[in-house]
Amino acid sequence: MSAPRRALVVIDVQQQYFSGPLEIQYPPHAESLPRITQAIDAAQTADIPVLAIQHTAGEGAPVFDPTQPGFQLHPDVAQRETQDWKSVVKEYGSIYADTDVASWLREHDIDTVTLVGYMTNNCVLASAVEGEGLGFSTEVLSDATGAVNLANEAGAADAKTIHTTLMTLLNSNWASVATTQEWSVALSGLERLTGSDLGSSAVAGAESFRRKPRR
Repeated sequence: MSAPRRALVVIDVQQQYFSGPLEIQYPPHAESLPRITQAIDAAQTADIPVLAIQHTAGEGAPVFDPTQPGFQLHPDVAQRETQDWKSVVKEYGSIYADTDVASWLREHDIDTVTLVGYMTNNCVLASAVEGEGLGFSTEVLSDATGAVNLANEAGAADAKTIHTTLMTLLNSNWASVATTQEWSVALSGLERLTGSDLGSSAVAGAESFRRKPRR
């Protein structure tokens, strides 16, 4: 198997996610942000292209207003940005929707996209799922992403449950999930990350829950 041709995609590490109702809860941003910058540093050392994505909801919107401070990249990311980075502003969850990201990746002969950033339960999930149909292999760094608590008419779930559930879901089909350290090791060895598959995950899940005593 040939070595992966990677790009690191830093999704929406914007000030909006560091306070207020959208503040990242799990892993807390105090833990995930250093892993994001670790991934950026590793990518730049390895000459892997970096894409910085920012979400906009339009001028006057209550969140992600491009004229307001919440739209800006977190300083720890912004200070690392170079002229070689590709900057993209998006309006939808997926990094590919109504952007030139897919065409840019193909022009640069990229076949593997590594996702870090926010949120697990929105843009990371949407991007990994759409990437399958576009023909890209996706990697997601579990400790360099994060989720928020959610509640609506359909139910409620805390951020830890959401994040860990979605990491399991993604690793079963749409992505290879790993920690930033595991990814950095694979990076240095020009190796692919290995995920699971739906069949194997279903079999393991059935066995795991069969062993648990019923209440």
